[in-house]
Amino acid sequence: MDLWELVEKVVRPLGYEPLQVDLHGAGKTQVLTVRLDRLDEKPIKIADLQRVSRVIGIELDRLDPIRGGYRLEVESPGPRRPLLRARHFERFAGLKVKVRTEDGAFTARVIAVRGDGVTFEKANGDKETLKIGEFKAQLAEWPSEHR
Repeated sequence: MDLWELVEKVVRPLGYEPLQVDLHGAGKTQVLTVRLDRLDEKPIKIADLQRVSRVIGIELDRLDPIRGGYRLEVESPGPRRPLLRARHFERFAGLKVKVRTEDGAFTARVIAVRGDGVTFEKANGDKETLKIGEFKAQLAEWPSEHR
């Protein structure tokens, strides 16, 4: 089982979804960073992070999937929120996002989501539709109110 699967198996029944699971560093300086969102789309609170951190920690101790020492950091997505699913793009429609494809990167506004296609409008007015899973995206603009 990879770390993403392990985290998802533990947090989804508690009402959360992983947005990022990243192990970086080496030796005793390894850090496992987990960014979460609530399935009900309410804001993440400190109590949520504490609860999930305890549960993930227990499962990591039980399965011991990481060689050597590490530090677990459980975070809200914050301004670097990754957008992974159609619902994420729908939720943040109208905002600017940073998009990375195999061909390069650009910043554009999300203007439409249809099925697994997301249409972006670039600063010059050009529109581009990309299929979810064939690019990476994260917020480049923070909404004025929680979405």
